[in-house]
Amino acid sequence: MADTAQIATELTMAMARLRARLRNESSAPDRPWTWSQLSSLLRVIKHGPLTASELAQIEHVRPQSIAETIAALKAERLIETAPDPTDKRKSLISATARGREVADSVIARREEWLTHALDTVATPAEQQLLAEAVAVLNKLADSPSSSP
Repeated sequence: MADTAQIATELTMAMARLRARLRNESSAPDRPWTWSQLSSLLRVIKHGPLTASELAQIEHVRPQSIAETIAALKAERLIETAPDPTDKRKSLISATARGREVADSVIARREEWLTHALDTVATPAEQQLLAEAVAVLNKLADSPSSSP
């Protein structure tokens, strides 16, 4: 039987290294946005328009953290806010055309590098194993929060 504690440790380290590599490969000096800002922008594009609390929940961050992210994205004109038509006390966040262009550019650079790396480094069997692991990783990411 697998040692789940050891798997968890190694998976955490591998994911951190891959995330850093993806960040490095998909960024450019003229792109000052953080990885968390870009992640939030991508979520707004995929799930928007949505409220700040909905975005915080999707991103698994505190509302205070998402407020800083929203302010930075808004200052760069990547997102915009509008009153919620059903509840005027809330604002809905949506991506601007510029935000969509930035997201498309970052995604293209990241996927180009990762596709090349998979083609170069991983065997067909390893690629199939990764394809199957994606479902498990998404399942883990979407699992309810719990204390050990």
